[in-house]
Amino acid sequence: MNYIQVNKKLWDQKTEFHYESEFYNVEDFIKNENSLNPIEIDLLGNLTGKSLLHLQCHFGQDSISLNKLGAEVTAVDFSSKAIERARELNNKMEAKVRFIESDVYKLPEVLDQKFDIVYTSYGVLGWLPDMKKWAEIVSNFLKPGGILVLVEFHPVVWMFSDDFKKIEFKYSDKDPIIEEYEGTYADRNADMTGKSICWNHGLSIVMDALIQQKLEIKTFEEFSYSPYDCFENTVEVEKGKYMIKGLEGKIPMIYSVKAVKK
Repeated sequence: MNYIQVNKKLWDQKTEFHYESEFYNVEDFIKNENSLNPIEIDLLGNLTGKSLLHLQCHFGQDSISLNKLGAEVTAVDFSSKAIERARELNNKMEAKVRFIESDVYKLPEVLDQKFDIVYTSYGVLGWLPDMKKWAEIVSNFLKPGGILVLVEFHPVVWMFSDDFKKIEFKYSDKDPIIEEYEGTYADRNADMTGKSICWNHGLSIVMDALIQQKLEIKTFEEFSYSPYDCFENTVEVEKGKYMIKGLEGKIPMIYSVKAVKK
């Protein structure tokens, strides 16, 4: 089974529902020009004049936000629908992001540039089977002294069943997780069904892949909340901080890494 074809079909479908959803609230985003959370804003620091590569950008809200904060942004996604919507939004908001349609692993075939920052966040790594190959791509596109900023859902979260009532999957697994979907996290009532193929990468797998590419880990943090209400059975413990009901404060939900290319 070709995971790229399966997942591309899924994300082409998702994009249309996501663009219209309250979750992504495009209308509000156009007014406020920011979709980023404090975690990543703090890690990224001053972006003025920095060249930034945004991997797995979906339909470009974060990419445009990064551009509005002063970065020269190139953003990449494998979904043609997502890139189409991203370019529309880019024009509508008079932003200057360069959007490229490409699978992450094939990006060197279409892009030849080094960046000050590589950025990727929230629900990205699980769609990629090979962290060593991913880390090679990150390193390939970073200038010496350039930084990677990664903010991602914690592998512990992906061990649970959708309703968080039982442990269903391994913490870290080379074998793919193949699932059938109805609806999508941004609109549970969306009239869509689809199949996904993804992987759960334990923290040591991700960290070791970066270290092997001579990326020096500068900061690593774990957080007990999600800034997005994208899971089942959540409670909002503070504004913009969601935990799983019954597991409040008991499991890590996201982690962040800042690494420098030596």
